[in-house]
Amino acid sequence: MDETQGIAPAPDADPARARAAQALKVPALLMMGMGGLWVLYSLFGLYRTLSPAGLEQLHATIDKALAVYPPELRVQARAVVGPFLSPTFLFFSALPGLCLNGLVVFGAWKMKNLQLYGLAMAVAIICCIPCCGPAWGLGLIPGIWSLVVLNRPEVKAAFRSK
Repeated sequence: MDETQGIAPAPDADPARARAAQALKVPALLMMGMGGLWVLYSLFGLYRTLSPAGLEQLHATIDKALAVYPPELRVQARAVVGPFLSPTFLFFSALPGLCLNGLVVFGAWKMKNLQLYGLAMAVAIICCIPCCGPAWGLGLIPGIWSLVVLNRPEVKAAFRSK
């Protein structure tokens, strides 16, 4: 048993590959967990917003906010804001976050399995971007951690050796 990493590699497994996998395990699991939760949160928010009750509540909130303005300005403001309240716009505005966080989950899974080094680097970078990665900035921790580990020569070699 390798006491420094706390894992017991299979007899035919490459110990360097097992150490690389162990070094990436925690940041990859954090990225998968946060990305998965963000995908579920986004899907729930999308469902809640696009449901008839959600759309009605959204329109009522906008009407309440516009009530402080004179009637002629309310009509103009409603004309400007109206297209942004359509179900189509709301759906398509949620897609980039869903896709990016879905990619983070998939890429972190591949990183954990030491597959697709380029994708692993890409999702680590995506996690470092607060508005793109999971949990609006909390992804910075596993993102930087993953980048540091992924840039080690022995980890790069472990991705190449299969």
